[in-house]
Amino acid sequence: MTKEEPKSENAEEKTTPVNKTIIKVAEEKPDETEVKIEDILKVLYSLQQIDSQVDKIRIIRGELPLEVQDLEDEIVGLETRLANYNSDVEKYKTQTAEKENLKKECQTLIDKYEKQRNNVRNNREYDSLTKEIEFQSLEMQLCDKRIKEFSTALEKINIDIEVSQTNLDERKNDLELKTSELQDIVEETEKEENELLKKSEINQQSIESRLLIAYKRIRKNARNGLAVVMVERDACGGCFNKIPPQHQLDIRMHKKIIVCEYCGRILIDQGIADEVNESLLQ
Repeated sequence: MTKEEPKSENAEEKTTPVNKTIIKVAEEKPDETEVKIEDILKVLYSLQQIDSQVDKIRIIRGELPLEVQDLEDEIVGLETRLANYNSDVEKYKTQTAEKENLKKECQTLIDKYEKQRNNVRNNREYDSLTKEIEFQSLEMQLCDKRIKEFSTALEKINIDIEVSQTNLDERKNDLELKTSELQDIVEETEKEENELLKKSEINQQSIESRLLIAYKRIRKNARNGLAVVMVERDACGGCFNKIPPQHQLDIRMHKKIIVCEYCGRILIDQGIADEVNESLLQ
């Protein structure tokens, strides 16, 4: 059997620096993650502040864009209705003219048959011509009935046309006023809104796509458009439900993104909010 050689002191010294290095790296990783999460939270809150300013500008416009759209749709509807009315008027006029022409033809035939009846040779021819005269007379009466119906329909349509035309003129005047009012507001706020939208786009580029989609989804579902809110008086700044102390500690540690368990909004602490607000004021 061979004797085991004792481990040299140099071998022990070689392993010690390696172990220290591993520990050092393991300690540094959480710090890098912490800084990264903190930066992400700052960008998210900054984006929220910018988007909220855009929301305020659009609130100033109020319901005007919707009112303008509604008026435009109503005007299109009234114009279509008037076009249909005018088409019906032309149709009834054409049908009335046809019935008038048919009456003239019937009268011509009646005159013809009456002359022939005066020169008949037997009762059979007389009865036959009499029946033709009666038939043409009934045809004329039917034409008169149809002409009267067309005339009544035309009167009703003309009233509807007058009412619709009045409404159309009023709506066009309303649209002109609303459009002018909206244009004035847009001109006042357009420059500021475009600048904010550019800032919003720049901030969005520095956010991971998955997180950005989540942010937009929360904003869309939130009534006030707030996706990132600060913890105020131990409660969520969005839904105002109490936040457990442990969650508040996690939020202040900036080690991970914390969302409200009630409304799903992303939560931040006072420190991040203050830093972002100061940077936006500069």
